[in-house]
Amino acid sequence: MTTDTLTHHEHHAGSIAVFGFWVFLLSDFILFATLFTSYVVLRNHTFGSIDVRQTAGLSYVLVESLILLTACLTYGFVSSCAKKGQSTGGVLFWLLVTFLLGLAFIGMQVHLLGHIMAAGYSWHNSAFLSIFFLLIAMHGLHLIIGLLWCVVLFLQLMHQGLTPVMKTRLICLGYFWVFLNIIWVFIFTVVFLMGAI
Repeated sequence: MTTDTLTHHEHHAGSIAVFGFWVFLLSDFILFATLFTSYVVLRNHTFGSIDVRQTAGLSYVLVESLILLTACLTYGFVSSCAKKGQSTGGVLFWLLVTFLLGLAFIGMQVHLLGHIMAAGYSWHNSAFLSIFFLLIAMHGLHLIIGLLWCVVLFLQLMHQGLTPVMKTRLICLGYFWVFLNIIWVFIFTVVFLMGAI
């Protein structure tokens, strides 16, 4: 195979991978749309238990949101370094910063849910708490998957460098980070912001 043929084959394979990842994100969007719909239906079914105003202060959730949005921004720097074909060091640096911000966000989520449970409430106290825990935990699970993906790509980049295959993987992870941020903006707005009104 000539170099042009190899490049065309790699580009075609990368396009298929990105398209397949878009299909996955669409199915994941449907999952979260179902959870949001359930939340809207069940949010007032507290049965004498706590409601969203007693789960977390708006300032706490705002700090969480800023951390996650900053992680999305730093991943934009990862993508920018990869597109410009800069050294792997720049990509690795911003990937590490993104990972640490995501880890801080997860730490705050665990603290929030732990605080609620320490007060004697959990998912089985009311329909509201069931869907609240499920929605927050499902987003957190996705974020943990994203963090593990960061670690895997970090190790692969250290060994393989910035190959076309690695660029495709970075593109897919970038879409995943943006998707998680969009979902969190909806959680912040629908659950916490509207719940505080």
